[in-house]
Amino acid sequence: MKRLRIVFMGTPDFAVPSLRRLHRSRHQIAGVVTQPDRPRGRGLKLKSPPVKVYCRQHSLQPVLQPEHLKDADFLARLKELKADLFVVVAFRILPEAVFRMPPLGAVNLHPSLLPRYRGAAPIQWTLINGETRTGVTTIFITRNVDAGNIIEQRPVEISGDETAGTLHDRLAEIGADLLLQTVNKIAAGEVQTQSQDTAQATPAPKITPGMARLNFNQPASVVRQWIHGLSPFPGAYAFLKGGKYKFFRAKVVAGERTTEQPGTVIRARHSDLWITCYPGVLAVTEIQRQGKKMLSVEEFLRGTPLRPGDRFE
Repeated sequence: MKRLRIVFMGTPDFAVPSLRRLHRSRHQIAGVVTQPDRPRGRGLKLKSPPVKVYCRQHSLQPVLQPEHLKDADFLARLKELKADLFVVVAFRILPEAVFRMPPLGAVNLHPSLLPRYRGAAPIQWTLINGETRTGVTTIFITRNVDAGNIIEQRPVEISGDETAGTLHDRLAEIGADLLLQTVNKIAAGEVQTQSQDTAQATPAPKITPGMARLNFNQPASVVRQWIHGLSPFPGAYAFLKGGKYKFFRAKVVAGERTTEQPGTVIRARHSDLWITCYPGVLAVTEIQRQGKKMLSVEEFLRGTPLRPGDRFE
């Protein structure tokens, strides 16, 4: 099996396990491309993306942080790295001038079973839609986003209490294993691909702030899916008496029925915060008031008394 020169492209936490796995493999990381440092937090101090932090900790060089992927200087520096293969995990849409540069092409790791959930937020939409199974897929990058030929896939069962955060972390590790397996097959010349069935494709667009506002005028099971699908980020939210509250975990109260208007609190004591839906009742278990930290409902109710009849909107 040939030892490949790889340029890795990625930015957030999801990409770090894949970079780590490749860095520890027999292959050579010839360079890393990530997003520029951005202002973060209340002080708006420049903060490096997680992939760059990993590179700094492990003396991986060079690290390129282009503002524009079509910039002539960036393209020249990228070409100088003489990579056999580009590996892309949670990065940006690559222009053709980039993904066609290496002789073995560019491979992308995507956290869904393509062609289902193409787009920016596959993990969130998988949970919002109540799926019981997802997975990870490696593809060769083409002009159409997430539509390239499939190299390998690995299905993953979704647990009953899964949130986008826990599923994100599991898929990052499982995906890193699959990605290294894919790279090894490419190096050995053993890759066989299959085209995607576009008729089976489903979208997973970016979550906008307006999408994250809860609508309690839905079945309790659906409201719970939205809560878990948007936990911990960006967080499903609702308003009560002018205050904004984010919800991070919840359960459906089995067999409970009520005639109260959706969004109404019908129980608020000890570890119980029950909110009406249509139909059904939701028991919130983790919540956060704007400007405060996330708490268990028991901790939250000790400091924020709610009463039956209060209504979230």
